[in-house]
Amino acid sequence: MNTPMPATPNSEAKGQLVIIDMQRAFRQEGDWHVPRYDEAARTIARLVSAGFEPVATRFVPDPAEPGSWSSYYDRWSSMRLDPADRIWDLKLPGVEVGSSMDLPTFTKWGEAMAGLIPVGGELILAGVATDCCVLSTALGAADAGRYVTVVEDGCAGQNDEAHDQAISLMRLLSPMINVVRSETLF
Repeated sequence: MNTPMPATPNSEAKGQLVIIDMQRAFRQEGDWHVPRYDEAARTIARLVSAGFEPVATRFVPDPAEPGSWSSYYDRWSSMRLDPADRIWDLKLPGVEVGSSMDLPTFTKWGEAMAGLIPVGGELILAGVATDCCVLSTALGAADAGRYVTVVEDGCAGQNDEAHDQAISLMRLLSPMINVVRSETLF
């Protein structure tokens, strides 16, 4: 599977590319539409073409809606859909992804991902939405002692302002979280 990463990332070792929630729900018009989705998708396709092996995640709601999730789905009732609905399918043109890590939470950091990336290893994050699932995954991974590289042009937010604010916040957390443009990874 993955080769253990060195204690600090270096230019000779590639981190694990984690593609966050590139799903129909965020690409198509609707309440959760991410306007720059296709731009992020093109950057992700270039990363995969350059040899970065992808692991994909999917946001899939828990029908039980535990705790505050019930209130969240009251606000976003149009997204109160069956977990098997095709809206939750991955939609990433030009990228072959095997299986996905499916979670009903904003953060995709957890035991499954921790098992792929050892302490001191590096995640390279791209996907949507910068201001929600990407941000929460980056924070969780950094808290767990992983280096995080966020590919700024491989992410997209609910709008440009939200994307920029999330990127600015993550820049404050260097060297645990580094924000880069994709061209620096080739």
